[in-house]
Amino acid sequence: MKKILVLFALFVLHNLCYGQYTSILKIQKRLPSIHDSLHYVDALNRLGMLSYENNIDSSFYYTERARSISDRLGYAAGKADAANNLGIIYDMRGNLQLALRYYNNAYNRYEQLNDTGNMVQAVMNIAMVYKEIGKDEKALDNYYTAFKLGKTLSRDSIMSLVWYNYTEQYPEKINKDSIPVYINRARQIAEKYSDGRVLIGIDQLTADYLVRNNQRDKGIAMLQKVYARAIQNKLYYLSLDILTDLGDLFVTTDSAKAVDYYTQGLSITSQKGYKVYSEVFARRLYDFYVAKKDINKAFYYSRELLQLHDEQEKIDNNSSIDYIQYALKDQQLESAQLHSKYQLILLVLTVLISLITIVGIIVLWRNWNILRKTSGALSLQFKQSEATTEALETMNKDYARLIKIVAHDLRNPIAGINSITNIIRTDNTLTPEMEEMVKLIEVSSQNCMELINELLKTDFDQQQNFHPEPINIDELLEQCVRLLSFRAKEKNQHLVLNTNLQVHITGDKEKLWRVINNLIINAIKFSPADSIIEVTTQKQSGNIDIMVKDKGVGIPKAIQNQIFDPFTTARRQGTQGEQPFGLGLYISKQIIEAHNGKIWLESESEQGTTFHVELPLDK
Repeated sequence: MKKILVLFALFVLHNLCYGQYTSILKIQKRLPSIHDSLHYVDALNRLGMLSYENNIDSSFYYTERARSISDRLGYAAGKADAANNLGIIYDMRGNLQLALRYYNNAYNRYEQLNDTGNMVQAVMNIAMVYKEIGKDEKALDNYYTAFKLGKTLSRDSIMSLVWYNYTEQYPEKINKDSIPVYINRARQIAEKYSDGRVLIGIDQLTADYLVRNNQRDKGIAMLQKVYARAIQNKLYYLSLDILTDLGDLFVTTDSAKAVDYYTQGLSITSQKGYKVYSEVFARRLYDFYVAKKDINKAFYYSRELLQLHDEQEKIDNNSSIDYIQYALKDQQLESAQLHSKYQLILLVLTVLISLITIVGIIVLWRNWNILRKTSGALSLQFKQSEATTEALETMNKDYARLIKIVAHDLRNPIAGINSITNIIRTDNTLTPEMEEMVKLIEVSSQNCMELINELLKTDFDQQQNFHPEPINIDELLEQCVRLLSFRAKEKNQHLVLNTNLQVHITGDKEKLWRVINNLIINAIKFSPADSIIEVTTQKQSGNIDIMVKDKGVGIPKAIQNQIFDPFTTARRQGTQGEQPFGLGLYISKQIIEAHNGKIWLESESEQGTTFHVELPLDK
């Protein structure tokens, strides 16, 4: 019967007054005058909580009304209290799995509300149910959770029940000498909040502890005092568990007292209608008289048990409430609500996706219009650009043709001037001043002839006159070096060739010869006398790198990015006054790029220059 006391104690936190029936009447009388919906729900839940002793169907009726209105109003606290009440109702009716379901539901709702006090109560209820179904490990886990949550409470009145129930249900988990400490801890909290009912329960627990620890007389005396206090305060329901303890203690030592206590309990249950306890006392009296072989009295109490059983069955049959069916429908309703919630979420997502799609289509349509207009404008610009390019190419061709015509027409008169100067210089009658003037005319005419020859050799459209053929690089370089060695000797310079790769490329041999020739001539032009000019090759990753290195005057960094421009201003005289024309490197670059190669230089002023020509090898 400890279970019934525990269930009763659960409601002490909410009902500290001793006149429970009076409280029910007051709330019922006040109910019609409550106009605030939330207060009305709280009143219904309170009625459901208080009514379980007298009529569990009434408790269910009030709880269900509170829950229905809370659902309609979206009142979270009301739904949590109703779930807790339903847990207690199913707990008292013995359907412990449904009790766990509703207790757990209540705990989750209290957790969402951050209602730590009710969370402690709900998790304690869960622990007691697990204890009753024999799952001690889960019961203890929930008790420990209740203790942990209780540490955060500012109003810790519920903790007196937690300490009390834990000590009563699991004394074996507590050191024998520590049990009084746990009992005193529960007592201190109950006294702090003047919790009379819990204090009576704690005194009963203390008395049981004394009896178990060889202080039987002291424990019995304390139980008798506790019983007297319960009767004095009209706590009849609470007194029944104390009478059960007293009768059980005397059944082996003083049968008359045991029968007296059992009889008192049966009398109270008959007067108050506590049918659960009526069966308990009738069963004990029946077992007692059967053991004593008192057939008449045993038969009397067996009829009492049968009558109680028939009355309970009649009550159950007459009850208009099918608790199991309600729980099933409630579960179906929750599933339907959850399904409806998911459908609503899916609908919202569908609408959002549709809106995003519509917006996306509008944006795409606008972008398509803009793109179409832009494309039209770009197409027009491209056509104009093509026409402009064609016109420029035609102009370039005409320009190149004109340059060659002019150069060709100038060649004969300049050549004539040069020839005349050669004839005049043979005249021994010329004065020194006249010889100097003739020499200047001769040098100028020679320079003009070289420039004219460069212009005539220049191919302004390299791809158009490209004649590819297999070329042995070693042979090409050897030919260039051999032909230019005589020119290098004029400045007492030495050309050195370091190559023996025996590799082949495909290209225009005459044009590539012209590139190498131009680079070596530049090295000769800008290197001092008695210097060495090196021509080397290096094979790397499918390409050949041809290097022409001198130790001449070098090229300042400021003009290095200009020397490949046509008619560049970055021109300088050679070490012996040789005149550059600004076309050689430009032509060389055009030729190398036409062969899908690269040309570049590395140079420091007064430190010499190295020109690199990179060309792709044949595969």
